[in-house]
Amino acid sequence: MRKDPDTILAGDIGGTKTNLAIFSRGEGLLKSLAEATFPSGNYKGFGDMVREFLSGTDFKVDQACIGVAGPVIGGRAKVTNLPWVLEEKELETELGFNSVRLMNDLLAFANAVPLLEEEDLFVLNQGRQDPEGSRAIIAPGTGLGEAYLTWDGSMFRAYPSEGGHADFAPADGFQADMFGYLKERMEHVSYEQVCSGIGLRNIYSYLKEGVRMPEPSWLAEEISSAGDSVPVIFRNASNRDRPCDICRKAVSLFLSILGAAAGSMALHFMATGGVYLGGGIPPRITELLQGGEFMDSFTDKGRMSDLVAGIPVRVIKSPRAALMGAARCGTMEARDEQ
Repeated sequence: MRKDPDTILAGDIGGTKTNLAIFSRGEGLLKSLAEATFPSGNYKGFGDMVREFLSGTDFKVDQACIGVAGPVIGGRAKVTNLPWVLEEKELETELGFNSVRLMNDLLAFANAVPLLEEEDLFVLNQGRQDPEGSRAIIAPGTGLGEAYLTWDGSMFRAYPSEGGHADFAPADGFQADMFGYLKERMEHVSYEQVCSGIGLRNIYSYLKEGVRMPEPSWLAEEISSAGDSVPVIFRNASNRDRPCDICRKAVSLFLSILGAAAGSMALHFMATGGVYLGGGIPPRITELLQGGEFMDSFTDKGRMSDLVAGIPVRVIKSPRAALMGAARCGTMEARDEQ
């Protein structure tokens, strides 16, 4: 095993799986030198996993930058859906590293945006990109994550946001009625509650229980068997052989709300460098995103509609974005310390 001061360990820790990779600063961050995926629940701690990974490579690193599914406060993180509690200083000691940096997984994801190439992206709106313009990321998955990047004169720097927990603003009477239905059942109706995996379930519940749209028996059986209703609803919304009104309406609402939220982010951050859709959902529904509801709501901004219509919108397809972003962040920190 050889120690290379030019390498960095990047990680993307999730409740189900963890991806680890070694990148070389000198050879660029688009391709890893070594990479592996581990079932998170099979390990007592992150350190055990890292040691196993490194033992199977020819590299010994002394710096790590790790994206974590959960908040990172003061260098400490409790991983969502895992019993792990991670602390930067403890990991440095345990692993013998000079530096360990923990960051929220969406911040790692955002750091990848400047590295992405055309094949990593699916274009929803070509727009007119300002090469140095701010960039916004909205990422619906289980929840709703947001982040943004700004140009500092020499590079893009990423910053976290908790905009997914901002108040949901209904765009019409139907959405206002849904807001009222949800407000009776929860303390705070945020965008995450209507624009994520959680959100799609809430929308579907409103249509079924609040509006009384019929749920076909075959759909109820499919949802019950699947355990997770989200992929079932998305799949049947575009099923031309067996039309499903409640699924189509749920997804139509979801896309409209996502488009409105993304368009608002474009205005909040003056994101002339583009709006990027990440997370677990958008790469799986690119056909639905092209259907009109998303972009119609994205550009429906009154006097600012023409401005927003010119902003590029892209879906991030690369499953390695969080790893690349973590590596980029670690590289930037090393450069800043010099």
